[in-house]
Order: sequence, then C-alpha cells, then structure tokens
Amino acid sequence: MESQKYAIVDIETTGHSPANGDRMIQIAIVIMNDWTVEKTFTTFIHPGKPIPIYIQDLTNITDEDVQEALPFEAHAHTIYELMQDAIFVAHNADFDLSFLQSEFERAGLPKWRGKKIDTVELAKIVFPTSLGYKLGDLAMDLNIPLQHAHRADDDAYACALVLKKCWEELLALPQQTLEQLHKHSFRLKSNLSHLFFDALQVKRSSSEESNNIVYFKDLALKKYEKASLKIANDKLHYPIANGEKASLLKKAFSQFEERQKQFEMMDLIWEKLNNHNEVVIEASTGIGKTLGYLLPSIIYAKQTGRKVCISTYTSHLLEQLLSNEIPKMEKIIGESINAVLLKGMHHYIDLERFSQIIRMKNISYDETLTMLQVLIWLTKTETGDLEELNVSGGGALFLDKLRKSPDSTTKENHSIDYYQRALEVSESADLIVTNHAMLIADLNRKVPIFQNIGGYIIDEAHQFVQAAEIRDESILTYANWKYVFGQIGLSSDGQLFSSIRSYAIKTKMVPLQLINDLEKVFEQLIELFDRSMNNIAHHMKMQTIKNKFDTKRVAFLNELFQDQDEAIHQLPVKIQQWIDLAQNVGFKIESDVQQLSLEHVSILEQWKYWIREFKIKANEWDEIFLNPNPHFTTWVEMDQRNIPGSIRIYKKPIDVKDTVNQLFNEVRKNNSIVWTSGTMTVPNKQRYIAEQLGIRKETPVHLFFADKEYYRGAKAYIVSDMPDIQGVSQHDYVESVALAVTRTVRATDGRCFVLFTSQEMLKKTVELIQESELLQDYMLFAQGVTPGSRMRLLKSFQKFNHSVLFGTNSFWEGVDVPGDSLSAVIIVRLPFTAPEEPTFKAKSIALQQQGKNAFTELSLPDAIIRFKQGFGRLIRTSSDKGAFIILDRRIETKSYGKEFIQALPPISIEKLPLQDMVLELEHWYNS
Repeated sequence: MESQKYAIVDIETTGHSPANGDRMIQIAIVIMNDWTVEKTFTTFIHPGKPIPIYIQDLTNITDEDVQEALPFEAHAHTIYELMQDAIFVAHNADFDLSFLQSEFERAGLPKWRGKKIDTVELAKIVFPTSLGYKLGDLAMDLNIPLQHAHRADDDAYACALVLKKCWEELLALPQQTLEQLHKHSFRLKSNLSHLFFDALQVKRSSSEESNNIVYFKDLALKKYEKASLKIANDKLHYPIANGEKASLLKKAFSQFEERQKQFEMMDLIWEKLNNHNEVVIEASTGIGKTLGYLLPSIIYAKQTGRKVCISTYTSHLLEQLLSNEIPKMEKIIGESINAVLLKGMHHYIDLERFSQIIRMKNISYDETLTMLQVLIWLTKTETGDLEELNVSGGGALFLDKLRKSPDSTTKENHSIDYYQRALEVSESADLIVTNHAMLIADLNRKVPIFQNIGGYIIDEAHQFVQAAEIRDESILTYANWKYVFGQIGLSSDGQLFSSIRSYAIKTKMVPLQLINDLEKVFEQLIELFDRSMNNIAHHMKMQTIKNKFDTKRVAFLNELFQDQDEAIHQLPVKIQQWIDLAQNVGFKIESDVQQLSLEHVSILEQWKYWIREFKIKANEWDEIFLNPNPHFTTWVEMDQRNIPGSIRIYKKPIDVKDTVNQLFNEVRKNNSIVWTSGTMTVPNKQRYIAEQLGIRKETPVHLFFADKEYYRGAKAYIVSDMPDIQGVSQHDYVESVALAVTRTVRATDGRCFVLFTSQEMLKKTVELIQESELLQDYMLFAQGVTPGSRMRLLKSFQKFNHSVLFGTNSFWEGVDVPGDSLSAVIIVRLPFTAPEEPTFKAKSIALQQQGKNAFTELSLPDAIIRFKQGFGRLIRTSSDKGAFIILDRRIETKSYGKEFIQALPPISIEKLPLQDMVLELEHWYNS
C-alpha cells in the first residue's frame, strides 16, 4: 500500500467570514507521511486590521504579535505548494478549508482540489464515548500535549496526533467492524472511506484476530468476562471514634481536613442503617455529604451482606460516584467494592434490533454517523448502556430506535443481553447506584428490581419530588404525532407503508384488500387528529391574554371545552383499528420469514417498531383526554405564530405523596431510608421537602452546617438603590439591571453568573448590554440566546477569562464552577415561580381549597429553596472567593425578606448603593 501524504492544517482568524473582511492571523501546517511528521510550517499573518479583543482573549495572539508579520499574499504560494498531492486534514475541516480557499482566490491562486478529512467527524466515530470533540477535550482524553489551545502551531500538531491515534484505533478493530465502517462511510461529509479502506487492507493482510471479541450475527462485541469478587475482610468494622475515622480517611486523602459535622453525619447514618430507621438530613456545602453517607453504607453492606441502594438525580453525580468516590473508598477500607450502576431497560441497546437496522437503506447523515459510532462502541462497551455514547442532532433519535423495550422480540442469550447482565451483576453487589427515575419506575415493573435492599440513600432528595412528577406526567405534542404519522406514510409517500405495500403486491402474502383497509383507516386517523388539534387551537385563540405582544398562550384543558370534542373520543378507537390491522399485516409477512430477504426483514422490524410506538401513542391520548384525575392538572401551550404546529399538552400530578408512599411503605418495615440534600429545609418550615415527599411527621430532620470558616471567602451584597421591581416598568428595571451587571462585571473582571427567573427579561437585558457595548471586551453567554445546551454554555463560559453567563431556572442549581472561574453570582429577582405557571397554579388552587395560604405554604418556601441553591453555585470549596449580589430590593422591603437572609450561611451581608458596592468589589478583588 502506497504511503499517503497528509497536510494537517490549523488557522486562527479575526472572525468567521472572509467575505465580511475577516482575515487570518496565524496558520500552521504539519506534513505527515507514513504516519511520521516530515515537516512543519507556521507563521503569524498580518490581518490588515485590529484583532478583536475576544479573539485576543481566545488565542492569546495580540496586535503586537502580528505587527511585523506579512499579509497572507506573501505566503500563499508556499502554503499552496505544501498542500499539493496531500489529503487536507483539519479539526472542523469545512471552516479551515473554505477560509483558505477564499484567501487563495484573493491571492489570485486557483481553487485547491483534493480529498479532505475532518478530525471532528473522524474522532466522533472512532472515540464514540469521548466527553467532547473540541480539540482540547480530545487532547486531554488521548494524553496528547496541547499547551496553548487556539494557537495554530500547537493546534495543528495536536490535530496530527489525533489523526494518528484514530488510525491506531482503527487498526485495533475487528475486520468485520472495519468492513461495515467502510461499507457505510460513503454518506459521510469528509473522505473517511479512503482511511477506512486503508485500515481494512492492513487488517486483511494480518492473521491476528483478537481473543477479546465475540460475534452476534454480523456484530463484533467485546467479550464479557464476569468479574470475580474478592472475599470480604471479616475484620472490617465501623470506626466509632473520631480519631479512627480521621486515621482511616487520611489513607485516601493526603490533605484530609477533619470535619466534626461530617463525622456526626456518618454516625447518624450508621445508626439508622443498623436500626432500620428513616431520617431526613440537610448537609450544606462543605460538609462532605457524599463521603458522609458512603463510608457507613459500604461498611454496613460488607458486614451484613445486604445491598445498599444509592439513588441520585443527575447523571453527573452518578458518574462522579463510580469514577471518583468509589475508588477513594476502596483505598480507605483496603478492599474492593462491588458497585453496580443500574438503569432502566430503555438505556440498554437491543442487539437484535440494531442488527436489523444497519441493513436499512437511504438513512440520513446523522443516522449514518451514529450507526458507525455504535459499531465501534460495541467492540469496547461492557455495559451496553447507550448513555455512554456522545451523539448529537438526529443521532439521539436513531439511538431511540435501538433501545431495549419490554416487548423486544430479541433472540439474544443472557451473555450478550446487556440489561439482563446488569441485573445479574447487581444481585451480588455491595452498592447499587441508580437514579431517582429508575427507582420510581419499580412501581411499573411486573418483577421489581430493587429487592433484598438493606438500606436506601436518597441523595439530592429535594429532586425526588420532580422525578416523581416526571414519572407520572404525560406530554402530547402536535409535532411528535405528525412525525410518527410521517414515518408510516401513505402509499404515495415513499415511506414505510409504501415498502410494506410493495412487498404485499410482489409476494401476494398479504391480501391487497387488507392493505387498502389499513391505508383507509390511517387516513381517517390523521383526519381525526387534525380535527382535534384544530378545535383545540380554535378554543385557545378565543382565550383572553394579558399582553398582546406575548405570542405564547396557556390554558387549562378543562377550561377550553364546555363539552368534550367528538373527534377526541373517536381517535383512540381508530388507533386501535389501525394497530389491529397493522399487526395482522405483520403476522402475515412474518409467516413467510424463511423466504424474506435481509432488506425485508429490516422493513418488518421497522414495522413492528412503529406498531409499538402507536400503542404508546394510544395510551398517551387516553391519559391526556380520557382519564380525568383530580390529583392531576392538564394544560395546553401554544404559540400563535405557529398554529397548530406548536400545540403541546401536559398532564402532571399536583401531589406526589401517594407515589412516594406506594414505593416505600413496604420498604419502611424492614429497611432504612436516608433522605439527604443540601436544601431540604427553609427557615420557619423545616419539613417543607419532607412534607412534599409524604415522609411521616415522626421522622426526624437533622441539619449539618459547615463551619463558618468554610465560607470566609464569601460576601453578600444587597444593592439598596435598585428601583422597586413592582413600582417601575419592566423596561426601566431592565435598564437598572443592565447597569448593575455591567458595573459588577467590570469590578470583578468578568467570571459572573447572572441568574434570572424570566427568559424574556434575560433576553432584553442581554440585548441592552450588547447595544451599549459596555461589555464588548467580554464574552457573553446567554441561555436561550446563545446556541447550545446548558453544559456547552458552561464549558464555553469557563474557557474564557473575561466572560459572563446569563441563566434562568436550570442554572440555579446543579452547576459546579469551583475556584477562580466564578467570582460573583448576581440574583436579578428573588426566584418566585410565576403565579400563572400551570403546575404551580394548580397546586396553589388545591392549597386554597384546603384553607391554606398558597404563598406561605408553597410560593415562599419554593423560592427560598432555589435561592439557597443559587448561593450554592458560588462557594464549592473552602478556598473559593465570591460575591453573592442581590438586586431585588424586596429582600429588605418585604416582611418575608428576612427568611431569605436567614437561609444563607453565616456570611457578611451588606446593604449598599451600587456605586459603593462596586468600589468595595474592586478593592476586595484587587487586595
């Protein structure tokens, strides 16, 4: 095989658009031949214009760096020659190559022609479980040196090493996997088929075959080796004395700081586990809550042989427990811990289904990319948990088709049924680690999974309320129903039904009359659905709205109709007719299974998949429209700019006590339950979360606070000259917020969170700040404005020294930014839930009907919990330093304000005008 030349290129620019005058400021090219670096070229380039401040911040390339540099035209021929006869490689190749092509054209050179490889696309396939595919993320994952990210020379060399690592990974794959990669790679955006073919040629010429691979049909899988468990240490005992605890913990933590409250928490949990009692624990940041429950739980499990189940809300904490905390605990106790992560069936891949789907034709780019990721992942995964994969866009929808379900028609044996494997491993575990949703789902299982459990630790327990609400909620969206209809299609659409009809005509295995009846019922079904949605839209438009500029409309379902719409009752009957006919068609095709081609087997599998989806849809419709329940609230949301396409209908429980009690009432007889979180209580209402969870009044609530020294780096400020939020227009208040934010950001040199309760106010504030250009030297990231997920915004915020993050609800909690990356948290408004928010409104009405005050019983404590969570973003370690700034003057002018202040840890709280606060901040941060 001939040696291939690669030109690995990275450029830094003043912006994204050469057509708008953006220019290059640095370029680097690494020439690699036979996987060895032969030559490098790097130079600064004078852009002919000042470099924007944010680009200087990102790249550390200043105007001084390029002052003596030549323009691109001076280097154009050299660069063009270096790229000749090479495959162009770059991280995000479309951007680099298109920018270069524009510069070549400007320099009077012809368009460069050749193959290209995008290492983003390649790395997504070859390393399907990487946390991120930015060059810096990959370099960290692959131990590739990258000292100065966003400098072309370092980036190009790192990109070359990423390419080489990908090649080495490809060579380690089974031949069968390489053949499938090559077969499906022609739909990709860059020329990866060339690379896959080269790897396949090398593999075919080698006689080596891994002993670590087994095969299921045409899929290569990592061989499963059941881990042998070490024998427990009979001498293992719980350290009663604090000195014993400290001595034990120093084995894993060289810088261990003894915390009295943490030891008290350990003792309390140890007592409750052994006495099979229930307890509620609030443990503030700085206590070391996770270690506080892990040590007694593990020793209890080892001593008694009874499993302990640890449940939490976020996947982040699940990963942290397994990858960080459990290994530390093994050091502490001196023996291995069998901790098993257990998730719901739908988290695991159905191999039978995947083996059918990979034979599909005419699939999209996202589906192709994800398919290739799965093929490589199967050679490495031990769990079969689809959450291990990092997919984007349509890839998530593709994974949904691969998920295991209760009615999966699988022919897998237990050795390669990942879900069954997880259940078997959990039987001999010390700890079962799971999430709240999985635990609650035991209520729906014919055979409960969480049996023979000695004790339950419910971490992030305040989120158990939300998890229970989500478990019982139903959501019906117009767009999703239309998507499902579209996947089936009519005979003229070229979709799945068209393929089924063609098969029926060709083989005569299915009577044509049956096929015609099926299509007719399908058309009637769609007509009934459209009529129902249009009727809902009509009634929604009749509703009065407070703000004529607000395009969103919300209404409780029972307020929309005086009488139930006839079409709403007819539709589930029609769905069942379609399901019956569709199953009959499937049975007739399946009876001919021995004669089916691989393509028709795939079509049949898809047909059965969508029948299952229609059953789910039928249940969804019944839940929303035909099963009224006084303990639930149902409402409709619609954007009048998109009717009926924007219709979304929600049904959520008002109260989750019954769900929680149904789950734990039997457990309480012989097991312990520990409910713990950093926010379980509010001043004057210590049992707020406990009451929402239906925990019995006799169950004690214990509070553990960190020492005052832990918060020595924190200060709180109430800005005393902000306007009264209820006494001025929103525009005036936004102007005051924008001024306070800009002055605070400049005083702290950025690194601020600005937390809102309204997306509309967030957007207007950000727009005003951008128009003023007062923060033009800072990177502004705004939830709902800047594209990307919450985690993507957070990572972007942390990447820049001069940055500000504007967030709403989901940024008030569950976001960790330790150290110097966060200097201040600005609270724009006290986090009261909007009175018109449907679930909140329904809960308020229910409380009023019981003769209770909805504000003191629900609105105020709910806001205080979120307020405490907001403060929790600021101080994550004892060395953190930060300001907690409150712009809402209601905290001092309203009688309830003191309860918010009481909810804060023992820190300095000052009331100052904005000017004085800014001066204090400047002095504090510069001292």
